[in-house]
Amino acid sequence: MTDPHNSVVECLVEDCRRAADPDAPLCLCALHLAAAAEWAGATDGVTDVLPTPCRVCGSRLGVRWPSGWLCAVCEWRHGDTVDDELPPPRVDVVYYLRFEDRIKIGTSAQPRRRLAALWHDELLAFEPGDRLVEGRRHAQFAAERFARTEWFRRSDALDAHVAALSAGVDDPWARYARWVSEAIARRG
Repeated sequence: MTDPHNSVVECLVEDCRRAADPDAPLCLCALHLAAAAEWAGATDGVTDVLPTPCRVCGSRLGVRWPSGWLCAVCEWRHGDTVDDELPPPRVDVVYYLRFEDRIKIGTSAQPRRRLAALWHDELLAFEPGDRLVEGRRHAQFAAERFARTEWFRRSDALDAHVAALSAGVDDPWARYARWVSEAIARRG
């Protein structure tokens, strides 16, 4: 495979005498790398930009299969019609808002509408859940709670909980959109 007088490494494919791509993870020439990529794409799909945004969740990221495209977020088959007569699914979330040095823990099935009505500086995080989860969070952080409100003093424990919910999440709204699209996909 390797000529001791030459530093060029040959392709590992039998009877192929082309030079292997030095940046490739395997000792394959460009032709055989392309063939391997095509084969992998047929069996594993290729992640790429969708031709148009997903009609269900708006994502631009998709997986291209020989049979067509799937949205990488909600797995909606690109090109399928969306039944506009079905109401959007109900997805309850517990939200965490910051206003100055306080945090509000609330819940809503329509968070865009709810948060538009609340004065706040920043949306910190969402977690899936309804009033039951919200009640658990209120009990969990009861020591920091302002009496008879959904507002809490910031504490190490509350900050750690919010940090855990938002870990790896650049945009809480994108996470919410994913939960909605997953609910639509489950509904079929």
